[in-house]
Amino acid sequence: MRWPDHFKQEVAPDMKVQLLHLTEADLARVVAVEQTAYSHPWTLGNFKDALKAGNAAFKLEAGEHLLGYLVAMQVIDEVHLLNITVAPAFQRQGWAQALLEYLKLWSLQQGANCLWLEVRQSNERALKLYQAFGFEQVGLRKDYYPASRTSRESAVVMRLTITTDPR
Repeated sequence: MRWPDHFKQEVAPDMKVQLLHLTEADLARVVAVEQTAYSHPWTLGNFKDALKAGNAAFKLEAGEHLLGYLVAMQVIDEVHLLNITVAPAFQRQGWAQALLEYLKLWSLQQGANCLWLEVRQSNERALKLYQAFGFEQVGLRKDYYPASRTSRESAVVMRLTITTDPR
């Protein structure tokens, strides 16, 4: 995938932005980003398990900068987005949308016709991003996410139907 020039300017004009497979060798950097981005981050074990299970995992980087990453699981003709994260220093620059666009293209190549995800009900920025991308809310999972030691938060379940049909 070729990245538009305006994306390159957000990092540095001379850096090449690359989307690559995420490997176990990347996990220390990924977990470091994860811990800065979320109140309840995935653990190193979560990422190792995802890779071991054969889930799709990609990283977006420019030079030494880890811009973001995603992990997704394919089940027959559907893909479930398990984790998508943009490093806090690179948020609000279009990288999450770029990762979603890649996931959509990858999913189509795998024969999928639908993308699924859950997102914290309180995560308004993410909800707006997903809605703008075309995801629709199709459900609510009560008490899905931990919120504190004694409380939980609901997850909004979202779906995006994908197709190669240009209409």
